[in-house]
Amino acid sequence: MSSYLVLARKYRPQNFAELIGQEVLVKTLTNAMRNNRLHHGYILTGIRGVGKTTTARIIAKTINCLDVNAISNSMACGICDNCKLISSSHHQDVIEIDAASRTGIEGIREIIDSIAYAPVMAKYKIYIIDEVHMLSNQAFNALLKTLEEPPANVKFIFATTEIRKVPVTILSRCQRFDLRRLDELEIVNHLKNILIKENFEAEDHALTLIAKASEGSVRDSLSLLDQALAINNHQHLLTTDLVEKMLGLTDNNKIIDLLNEIFGGNTQNVLKLFYEIYSLTSDLSQLLLDILEMLHKIIASKAVADYKISSISPAQYSRINELASQLSLASLMKIWHLLIKAKTEIDLANNQKNSFEILLIKLCFAVCIPDLQKILLDVKSNNLKKNDVNLSSNSPETAKTLNQQSLSAELNSNQENDSEIIAEIMRNFPEAKLIN
Repeated sequence: MSSYLVLARKYRPQNFAELIGQEVLVKTLTNAMRNNRLHHGYILTGIRGVGKTTTARIIAKTINCLDVNAISNSMACGICDNCKLISSSHHQDVIEIDAASRTGIEGIREIIDSIAYAPVMAKYKIYIIDEVHMLSNQAFNALLKTLEEPPANVKFIFATTEIRKVPVTILSRCQRFDLRRLDELEIVNHLKNILIKENFEAEDHALTLIAKASEGSVRDSLSLLDQALAINNHQHLLTTDLVEKMLGLTDNNKIIDLLNEIFGGNTQNVLKLFYEIYSLTSDLSQLLLDILEMLHKIIASKAVADYKISSISPAQYSRINELASQLSLASLMKIWHLLIKAKTEIDLANNQKNSFEILLIKLCFAVCIPDLQKILLDVKSNNLKKNDVNLSSNSPETAKTLNQQSLSAELNSNQENDSEIIAEIMRNFPEAKLIN
C-alpha cells in the first residue's frame, strides 16, 4: 500500500505559474531570466509556509531545466531528469543546507571547497541555505568573499524567517524578496481549488475559519485542511461546526451573548454564560481572542458607518450593530484595553479559569462606571445656571458685569477642583480612566 502524501506536499507549486500570492517576486525573476540578468545571490524572507524554499527550488529547476525554452518562458518542464531530481531534493548540483542544524563554520568551508568544481549534470550549481539567520558570525564572515564574487556557474539562494538577524554585509550582496503572507480570500480560493481536485466540498465559512487560523501561511492552511478532512472521516462535505470544534473556536452567537451581558453589567448572567462556554472549550486564551475579534467588529461598526464585516450571518450583523449602540466609543475602548492587558496575565496565570472570572467581573464593573467627564460638565452647567438665577435680581448692566466675573472665577475654580476630583478617582478606580 502506498503511503499517503499530505496536501501541503502534494500541491506544492512546481513552477512560477502555480506560486500564488507572490506576484512581485514572480514578475521580477521571470523578467530577469528572459533578459539573462540573473543575480548570483538571492535572499527570500517571510513567515513560515509562504513559499520560500519552494521558490528556491522553482528558481533552481527553471534555470537548470533541460528544456531549451525553459528560461525564455520562465517555466520549468517538470518532467526532465533535472526537474525531477531537484523537486525531490536529490540533485547533486542543487545542494540544500539546513542552517538550523549546521550553524558552524565547517559547513561553509565545505561549500567554499566544493565551489571550485564545475556542475556535474546541470548548468548552474545552486546552494539553497534554509534558515540562514541561524549561521554563526564566523560562518557568515567566511561566506562574504565567496558570496561577493562567486564563479559564473554558482548561485546562492538563502531563506529566512528572521531577516533582522542576517548581517547587513550578507544582505548587501543579495537581491532581497519579501514574500508576503496571503490574505484570507486568496487562501480560501486556493483551498477550494484543492478540494475540487480531491473531490470534496466545504462550507464557505469553514474555509474562512481555516484561512484565518493559518495567519497567511499556505502550508498551515493545507495542514489544517488535512486535519479537518481526517476528523470528518473524509466525508464529502466539511462543515463549519466541525472546523470550529477542531480549532477550539467558540460559536459567534455565544460570544455576542456574553458581550451583551457584559455591556449590561449583569455579572451573574456573565459568569453563567462563561461556565457554559468553558464546559465546551478549556482554551481560555483562544476564548479571549474570540471576544477581542468580536469586540473589534463592534467598535469598527460604531466608529465607521456601513463598516463591512466578514464571516458573520445577517442576524449576527444586526446584533453587532445593536451592541454598538449600547455603549459610547470611549466605553468600548475601555473594555478593549482591559482585554488586551488581560491577555498576557491570563496566559501566564496558574489558574486561568479564576483569572478569567475576575476579568469578567472587572469588565462588568467598568461598564457601570458613569462617564466622569459628562458628570463634571453637568456639575459645571448646574452651577452656572444657579449663578444666572442669583444675578438676575440686579440691574442688567450690573448683572452682566457680575456674571462675567463670576463665570471667570467659576471656571478657574472648577478647573482646579476637576483636577483634584479626577486625580482622586484615578487613584482609587484604575478602570475609570478617561479615554483621550
